[in-house]
Amino acid sequence: MARLSNIGHQCFFSLLLVITSVCQSSMAQATRPNIVLILADDLGFSDIAPYGSEIHTPALSALAEQGVSFTNYHTAASCAPTRGMLLTGVDSHRNGVPNIPETIPPEQAEHANYRGTLGHNVVTIASLLQDSGYHTYMAGKWHLGKTPDLLPFRRGFERTVTMADTGADNWEQKPYIPIYEKANWFADGEEYTLPKDFYSSRFLVDKTIAFIASNASDGQPFFAYLPFQAVHIPVQAPQEFTDKYMGVYDAGWEALRKQRRARAQELGIIPPGIAMVDASTTNDWGAYTIDEQRYHAKRMAVYAGMIDAMDHNIGRLVTFLKDTDQYENTVFIFTSDNGSEASGVDYPRALPVRISLALQDYTTDYDTLGLKGSFNTIGPSFASAAASPLSYYKFYAGEGGMRVPLIMAGKSIPQQPQLLNAFAYVTDIPATILDIANVDPPANRYGGRPIESMTGRSLLPLIHGQVERVYSETDVIGYELGGNAALFQGDYKIVLNDAPAGDNKWHLYNIVADPGETDDLSKQMPKRLQEMLDHYQEYALKNSVLPLPANYNPWRQSVYNGILSRFRLQILLAVLVLFILVLFFTAYRSRRQ
Repeated sequence: MARLSNIGHQCFFSLLLVITSVCQSSMAQATRPNIVLILADDLGFSDIAPYGSEIHTPALSALAEQGVSFTNYHTAASCAPTRGMLLTGVDSHRNGVPNIPETIPPEQAEHANYRGTLGHNVVTIASLLQDSGYHTYMAGKWHLGKTPDLLPFRRGFERTVTMADTGADNWEQKPYIPIYEKANWFADGEEYTLPKDFYSSRFLVDKTIAFIASNASDGQPFFAYLPFQAVHIPVQAPQEFTDKYMGVYDAGWEALRKQRRARAQELGIIPPGIAMVDASTTNDWGAYTIDEQRYHAKRMAVYAGMIDAMDHNIGRLVTFLKDTDQYENTVFIFTSDNGSEASGVDYPRALPVRISLALQDYTTDYDTLGLKGSFNTIGPSFASAAASPLSYYKFYAGEGGMRVPLIMAGKSIPQQPQLLNAFAYVTDIPATILDIANVDPPANRYGGRPIESMTGRSLLPLIHGQVERVYSETDVIGYELGGNAALFQGDYKIVLNDAPAGDNKWHLYNIVADPGETDDLSKQMPKRLQEMLDHYQEYALKNSVLPLPANYNPWRQSVYNGILSRFRLQILLAVLVLFILVLFFTAYRSRRQ
């Protein structure tokens, strides 16, 4: 009997331990924060108010005032490589997306790590969070592959509505460049037709809110990934947002670049008294006619309106979370995929430009600029101002292409404004998100298959003041995209920018004291330059960075790839017909002879 009694006590205590463990696990899951990852597209370093902009961004300003703003955060200088690293924590040359697929030459594309689509050798944070009990949602631009196995619905996201291309129109389901036959939208893995009242920023937030609301009562936390189309070309905005900035840019890009530098210094985003370089692609504002200046000023007003509209819709999401008592348990992370976009001709109203755009059913008329049917960009001169006070812009490895805003706020983040100037990199965001969610990253296997391990580091110790930096003075971070390259070590950076804006030479800068990259230290510090060059060669070898073919031009390559992708069948039929005709002609000649 005594033995049975002991067995009964043991069973009782074992059951009690199981119940306690389950309860603790349920409580831990219930208290784990929701996570909202917001990604702007082609947003420059000083394009939002907390970083020195004149653009009205109250929602983002509120997050900055309640959390942490990083002033030395870097990403890839192009969208798809950033998105691949942002979701996996793995270098772009190892996850399959070292460049956007539209510009990868065939000599590189034959290699497995240069396909331009997210490989199955990596696991997304969405998959890891979903496995740990999170709902996972995505609404926005994907650009990491459009076959069924590559869409986000198969990469860890429970509910999705996504645009799979590099960009698309913001007012209707329409491709923005002729290399696409259509704008490829998908919902939960199936082709999707946009509603008639579509405007990208409003629509994506509507979908995000609907996804969150659909499971709000079950007590599970959610991860919502919201990659906007703003401010990727075509730059378009509702009229009421553009109207707020009419007249604001009448003094031109040179004045704007200086104004933003001064404001960023006042806010502490950059050190006082730093210098700026004049980009070779920035033109003299005073050389334009009054009418030309008026047109360029409106181009930038639409751009500002598009950023304002994005912020307005972010505010709607915040309001929804507050109204549904989910705000206090939510972490917000806001950043951009790369620096400002300089594409676009200087004279968009020139006849050849108007004719080519008309073939795509676009106009560049002043009165309707930014509205449905219009095609707008800001061009290289205003793009340089959008990156103020940094050098270069999207695609280039200069600070203007790679250094962008990063704001974190909400639960798990200190509830007071602070600026952090320690170096951080895009691969750190996945590690930080997993740390916030109390999820361990997999080492080298997932789902029964080998995977690449994450290389990023959690930023939480830095945010909470436990460390001064997450990378030591000896740690190195390498980077390459389309022939433009960089390596970071401590406060220093070596950088190579290719033509046409760059000189294709390595330079050395202290990017903490000189974020504008104005003082090349190569001659003063030749030993450091050589050591960092050696580290870059090690990085390139370890990560299978491939050389570019001779005379490579990304724009020409994108046209070639686009024509081949869109008209592959027609080209094959034409070649077949030509081959048959040659056979008949050869046979005919033989018979005549």
